[in-house]
Amino acid sequence: MSEPDEPIAVTLFSEVFAADQLARGLISKALPKGMELSHFSVLNHLTHVQSERSPAQLADTFHVTRGAMTNTLSKLEWAGHIHIRPDWDDARRKFVSISPAGKAARDAAVAAITPLIGDVVKAVGAKRVRSILPILREIRQRLEDV
Repeated sequence: MSEPDEPIAVTLFSEVFAADQLARGLISKALPKGMELSHFSVLNHLTHVQSERSPAQLADTFHVTRGAMTNTLSKLEWAGHIHIRPDWDDARRKFVSISPAGKAARDAAVAAITPLIGDVVKAVGAKRVRSILPILREIRQRLEDV
């Protein structure tokens, strides 16, 4: 594990990175065939915000380059999971919305991953998980400000 003189920040981020890697692997394997974690993330976000977003807004939300987001959106559009339309006021801009097929794909993904992540929460304890969420959220918010 960690050395006794190792700073707590290094230990914290080592654990976060390891958990992230393991969670991504677990969820990626459970997603429906052809769906990548980035696809699920965008569909899940669009489901929650329930409004259109520009590709630039999505890139900012996920802290990826606009090129990476364009690639993800192209795949989602090809699969019929999103609609991309021009901005009627500024033809240089576009707006993205989730399609009914995208909602169904997102719901199928949630159904596939929920038992897996639910088992982890159950094993750790829902009360303990709830207690750490505000701390993890604050760490994320502080990192966004850096």
